[in-house]
Amino acid sequence: MKNKSYPAKARIARQDLGVISSILPYLWPEDKGLRIRVVAAVGFLVVAKIANVIVPIFYKEAVDLLSPASSAEVVLPLGLILGYGLIRLLAHVFGELRDAIFTRVAQGAVRAAGVKTFDRLHNLSVRFHLDRKTGGISRSIERGTKGIEFLLRFMLFNIVPTFFEIVLICGILWKLYGPSFSLITFSTLFGYITWTLIVTEWRLKFRRQMNETENNANSKAIDSLLNFETVKYFGNESFEVKRFDSALKDYENAAVKSSSSLAFLNIGQGIIVAVGLTLIMVLAGKGVVSNDMTLGDFVLVNTYLIQLYLPLNFLGFVYREIKRSLIDIENMFALLNESGDIVEKKNALTSLVTDGSIKFEGVSFSYSDSPAVLEDITFTVNSGKRTAIVGPSGVGKSTIGRLLLRFYDVSNGKILIDGTDIRDVTLRSVRSSIGIIPQDTILFNETIYYNISYGCPEASNSEIERAAKAAEVHDFISGLPRGYQTIVGERGLKLSGGEKQRVLIARTILKNPKILILDEATSALDTRTEQEIMGSIVELSRDRTTIIIAHRLSTVVAADEILVLEKGRICESGTHEMLLANNGLYASMWQLQQETARALEIHERAAKM
Repeated sequence: MKNKSYPAKARIARQDLGVISSILPYLWPEDKGLRIRVVAAVGFLVVAKIANVIVPIFYKEAVDLLSPASSAEVVLPLGLILGYGLIRLLAHVFGELRDAIFTRVAQGAVRAAGVKTFDRLHNLSVRFHLDRKTGGISRSIERGTKGIEFLLRFMLFNIVPTFFEIVLICGILWKLYGPSFSLITFSTLFGYITWTLIVTEWRLKFRRQMNETENNANSKAIDSLLNFETVKYFGNESFEVKRFDSALKDYENAAVKSSSSLAFLNIGQGIIVAVGLTLIMVLAGKGVVSNDMTLGDFVLVNTYLIQLYLPLNFLGFVYREIKRSLIDIENMFALLNESGDIVEKKNALTSLVTDGSIKFEGVSFSYSDSPAVLEDITFTVNSGKRTAIVGPSGVGKSTIGRLLLRFYDVSNGKILIDGTDIRDVTLRSVRSSIGIIPQDTILFNETIYYNISYGCPEASNSEIERAAKAAEVHDFISGLPRGYQTIVGERGLKLSGGEKQRVLIARTILKNPKILILDEATSALDTRTEQEIMGSIVELSRDRTTIIIAHRLSTVVAADEILVLEKGRICESGTHEMLLANNGLYASMWQLQQETARALEIHERAAKM
């Protein structure tokens, strides 16, 4: 077993203290009612511990009175026995009352920390969520919130009370029987804590490995299940099982190491406690033999030792769990401390859109250290007009929509809406003014009603139905057995592509944005379904400033202006007719798509013959 360097230990200690200091405010909530609960719980705790220390004294007196050597005639000490039972009952009752009162405080802290972390995650940038795995994040939050509950409860009701009880017992032993008994008791405690501290610090690396491997296995499982269709497409079920088994094997190895090191810790703890117990019992036995102590004294010392042994034994478990909780909480708080790429200005404006005109001025952008995706992009979309952005795959078309939504900030240049830089406005104001229909229509695993109402959660039933009718999906929904209360399944997989798209259109209609982004909105649909959906999309975009990001040029023919991107730059712009006349990249793309469409039509006719 190798000791860590002092700087490493000091750093870990500082981290632990930092986590504990972050938890302490939860022990004294702002709510006055909860503060009263904390005070009452502490009061019950003190009374319970004092009663717990007094109980063995009643037991000692009863034993002495029942001892034949104490008098010629043995008399039943009924009062002492009743007092013993009453004090023991009170110790138990006050302990239970303490737990019952403090539960509200502990659960409130768990809820507050969980909500704070969840809120922080939703306020982090798209870049963060693309880099992190959802399964690992969910496990970090779950373990972190449980760690907070454990730490609050055991710090207040186990660690501090245990030391309080030990001090009381050592003081009583010193007063009644001299310093030897107190010294042995204290030395046993000191040795036990020192051993626990050293070995637990060594064991931490195994616990961290367990967390990492568990996160990895959980993430792989969730990722595989979310993409179960892809797994089945390629017949890779056995591959996924082997991949998951490999991740679990790593967890198994880490768990075995953790369990083996735990046994090593427990054996050492058992030796220390056994030695302490033996020494103090020998000392008490000598006292009885020499008539310096009574049989009741021997029983009292033995009772105190047993009484101390239980919290000492529990202290080892608590300490291990506290160290584990500190790791789990540290992981969760790391999410809270994540620095967001997108930061609002302190005095950001709360309103932005009036007419909905959009202007890109010399915009350039790159992802992290990657080559530039967009370079010197400049264009204007006047209020109520439709501008299409087309070009080969990977030229940055969808990135323009993400920049407008401020999922990312531009590297150079600026984006203005109604003449205001979107970086000068709150994120909520920017995004509440923009509606988007993306290529990948992912719905919540909730009801159709919930998914439509997501565009405006406070909307009434009639408003939601009007939006569904406008999107031409009301009749379909009404024909379902459960109507609007139909569950759409994971990512909306129970609905067809066209049905999902119409639900999304209804959601956007309900939001009623000034600006609309259509990001490859029909590219995942077949030609017939696309034609059916386009009518609803055209109606949705009426009188709205619209940016159409498309690969199929047939969907942008009616746009007021078409921008053609090539290698991150605008190489052409104009109407459909103008661009065809220019005989440039757009014209060649149009010609290629027309030829492909004709070839497909001929193939379909031949297949029907």
